[in-house]
Amino acid sequence: MKLEFIGDGPALVIEGGERLLIVADLHFGIEADLRAHGLHFRSRSADRLERLLKVIDRADADALVLLGDVKHSIPSLTRQEFYEMPGILASIRDRIPLVLFPGNHDIGIERFVRKDELRPKEGAVIDGVGYLHGHMYPSAALSGHLMVVGHHHPLLSLRDDVGCALQAPAYLRAGLDMEKLGLKEPEGAETPTRVLFVPSFNEIAGYDILQITKNPFSPLSRCMKQDEAEIILADGTYIGPLSTIDTDEGD
Repeated sequence: MKLEFIGDGPALVIEGGERLLIVADLHFGIEADLRAHGLHFRSRSADRLERLLKVIDRADADALVLLGDVKHSIPSLTRQEFYEMPGILASIRDRIPLVLFPGNHDIGIERFVRKDELRPKEGAVIDGVGYLHGHMYPSAALSGHLMVVGHHHPLLSLRDDVGCALQAPAYLRAGLDMEKLGLKEPEGAETPTRVLFVPSFNEIAGYDILQITKNPFSPLSRCMKQDEAEIILADGTYIGPLSTIDTDEGD
């Protein structure tokens, strides 16, 4: 299995028997939600879609795997989503076959996607790798595989004496406490089950990695082995263990 990082996404290519492009958390329609909270932004959907199509063309993959939260509004569709989603998905289909693992924001997405494009919320294995959005407990079928998930929007923030020196989307990779997760490692597994948290493609959405680890809000983030956690920037630059940034404020 080969991993290729596309920093301009952020996006990930996983190549085994198939070459799959992985994108998480597009959150089309987020501007309507921000407007409802008094923050007025024009829709960036066209720009976001253009960036996605460029990544699709660059990746030259066999299929696009969307790790959920394609749309943003909960618990229903906004007018923005209703009018934008058909054209967005049609543009994607013109370029590449589509697979979607629905997220917690994807209520109502069924009216826009085809049945053969939808996968279970609990995840499924494709070409030896497990995929799911990440807000639910994973299917037992994913045990023994690398689990690639969205939902968490990991963002690396590095600070110096002046303030914030770097803030960038990043991947967080760790082992999993399978007993705590309620699953078992398959007998004879060559490698332990691991999880890879994928950063959000949406340029507005981001959540500090230290908050993900100190205040976990999903089964997978609660059950990851933090002493094994590693950070990788969106372009594939290896930052190092979580412990390199997880210091006390007084240090």
